[in-house]
Amino acid sequence: MTIDISLLKQVCEIAGAPGFEKRIRDLVIDLVRPHVDEIRTDNLGNVIAIKKGKRNPDGKRVMVAAHMDEIGFIVTHIDDQGFVRFHTLGGFDPKTLTAQRVIVHGKKDLIGVMGTKPIHVMSPEERNKLPKTTDFFIDLGMSKEEVEKYVSVGDPITRERHLVEMGSCVNCKSIDNRVAVYILIEALKKIQNPAYDVYATFTVQEEVGIRGANVAAHGINPDFGIALDTTIAFDVPGAQPHEKVTELGKGTAIKIMDAMTICDYRMVEFMKQTAKKENITWQPEILTAGGTDTAGVQRMGKQGAIAGAISIPTRHLHQVIEMAHKKDIADSIQLLVACLEQIDGYNWSH
Repeated sequence: MTIDISLLKQVCEIAGAPGFEKRIRDLVIDLVRPHVDEIRTDNLGNVIAIKKGKRNPDGKRVMVAAHMDEIGFIVTHIDDQGFVRFHTLGGFDPKTLTAQRVIVHGKKDLIGVMGTKPIHVMSPEERNKLPKTTDFFIDLGMSKEEVEKYVSVGDPITRERHLVEMGSCVNCKSIDNRVAVYILIEALKKIQNPAYDVYATFTVQEEVGIRGANVAAHGINPDFGIALDTTIAFDVPGAQPHEKVTELGKGTAIKIMDAMTICDYRMVEFMKQTAKKENITWQPEILTAGGTDTAGVQRMGKQGAIAGAISIPTRHLHQVIEMAHKKDIADSIQLLVACLEQIDGYNWSH
């Protein structure tokens, strides 16, 4: 299977900080509408696209969740010189902010740069300290009066970086989690015979606490749940074998657990069996820190859901150089489609 790079590029590059997902939401709605039976947006901003099952007399529901939001920032202050202070939306390693461009989304989009104290004027003590996010400011190259024509406290900020192909990989900001958004869109195009009703849910505010998935799962009340998200590929110099979590190019990852979820053992086994049957390359994922929409999908329905996750191995997570392997992306699409078409053929009893 080949990857539609132009579509993936479009999905990754568009802005959508937590709580400000309108641009990516509008794009998702346009892209999936022709491929589903029904589409709606809930009060929080989740997009729920429904594809009816072909063999579903009991009305069973499978919720598939991929979050639309990307880590970003929000404007908290404009100082007398026009420099913008900000608060983070999602988890950042402060050192990754150094020398980066951002986009401030005010009355119009403005390109800015992350600034901090130059090394030339740092004291020896300052040079040896780890940076904090509060050490940084955004320089828009404008006076306070010019900035305030377009920017207000509360405006969102996203990172500026384009998608490029690197060998067999793609590299961009916001591969987390736009690659999963792309996978779910492609699955909706390809699935021909879903067993049960598929609730393809493009969620909001995952990066600040899986808020969208919690609300969506409560409303959908799924019988089964599959989350789609990136996971750590720590297959780099210096990593010990037990630290890698996953590796690029070794196939899609079947989540066993993360810090917020122990996946249902039945869903894990179903995914493994399906991958084997369809000759899909896969690897196990145990992530001891961090969580995904899997937790909300599993627990927030009225009876809970038999839930698991398909994870996409990704290097350099929560940076602007996130990297995923094209084969792993293709394997993830194939596994999701196969699971949705074959989910009624598994013995789900305890």
